[in-house]
Amino acid sequence: MSIDDPLFWTALLKIIGVNIVLSGDNAVVIALAARSLPPKQQKQAIIWGSGAAIVLRIILTLFAVALLAMPWLKLVGSVLLLWIGVKLLIPEDEGPEIEASDSLMAAIKTILIADLVMSLDNVIAVAAAAGGHVGLLIIGLAISIPLVIFGATLLLKLMERWPVIITIGAGLLGFVAGEMAWEDSGIASFTSQYPAVAKYVIATLGAAFVVLLGRHLAARSEAKAKAAAAAPTTGTP
Repeated sequence: MSIDDPLFWTALLKIIGVNIVLSGDNAVVIALAARSLPPKQQKQAIIWGSGAAIVLRIILTLFAVALLAMPWLKLVGSVLLLWIGVKLLIPEDEGPEIEASDSLMAAIKTILIADLVMSLDNVIAVAAAAGGHVGLLIIGLAISIPLVIFGATLLLKLMERWPVIITIGAGLLGFVAGEMAWEDSGIASFTSQYPAVAKYVIATLGAAFVVLLGRHLAARSEAKAKAAAAAPTTGTP
């Protein structure tokens, strides 16, 4: 896949898109961990903590790319990616609980650990979107991660103002999951019987599945929350 190939730019946009959509919480964690430091040390903690997290995330994603090259693992990864997309549309009850640190090294450690713990979805989604192209993977991460870290506030405001961005992101994850499942070498003898357009049909079905199921579960969750809030509370005299 060369730089003048339209597929290169399509894959690059997918990598950037899924990483931005899935990295909002990571950016919030970075801000929370450094909030108790003096302004100068806040910048140092964000730069050093984020830098270490980026390096480790790239290493983990390279491992994920290697694993997804094995038969049947793309099918497993696609199922997990479908659930990640669905979960993106379900409102969370609580945000991440991150303890603020008053020491620069402690803040960097908190940022690094929290980012790694929360990055499983990013790693799987980005590895799937890269389609085994390591150079494309590194370029995509190099563009999108700094964008997330330094534009976190703007990104979160945009998602709050236009929730459709999250829906589009979830649909993109479903699309990538469908593509990844179709490309699994374990079922190549089956998929090779069909024209290339079949992959995009399956990918579109994956996107539709994520959006429809995610919206259904989100509506059910909101209905339960409203019912619980409206229920009378009984206290002991």
